[in-house]
Amino acid sequence: MVQLAALRTTTQRTHNILTTGSSFMKKLIAIALIGAMFAAGSAFAADPIIGTWKLDLAKAKFSPGPAPKAITRIYTESGGTYTLESITTDAKGKDSTTKVQYRDGEEVKISTPGIDAVVAKKADDNKWHFELKSGGKVVGHVHRVVSADGKTLSVHDTGKDPIGASSDDKMVFEKQ
Repeated sequence: MVQLAALRTTTQRTHNILTTGSSFMKKLIAIALIGAMFAAGSAFAADPIIGTWKLDLAKAKFSPGPAPKAITRIYTESGGTYTLESITTDAKGKDSTTKVQYRDGEEVKISTPGIDAVVAKKADDNKWHFELKSGGKVVGHVHRVVSADGKTLSVHDTGKDPIGASSDDKMVFEKQ
């Protein structure tokens, strides 16, 4: 009888521990899942620049000109490195494609006409500032802003073009 009573007591204690532990574990798992969802949500919240953008020629100004017929910009990001692929149809109808990579706060070597390095600085989620360099000297600046609604990209380029002439281009792109 004593053994049976001891067995019942032990069984009851085990049941209480498992029941209480089970409830505790359910709460712990629920909290962990909720935390993971918030972490995943912010991790997967794409940078607003990511995607395809088409130039709105009616809102753009190119100085000295002439304006291109079309520009499409495609931005991607992987591991903190951004890639801009720019597809341009110039005023004469000739197509060209340029790819540039950049990282926040780093000087990155590139090979585009008249520019051999770019330094990108992220001001906030929607704003970036770039210094364009040639031979170690700053030859241009780019200020890029994505609108709060994420639908419009404004790009202001200033500096020297590949042949040394001053340029001041203001471009507005629409997200596709």
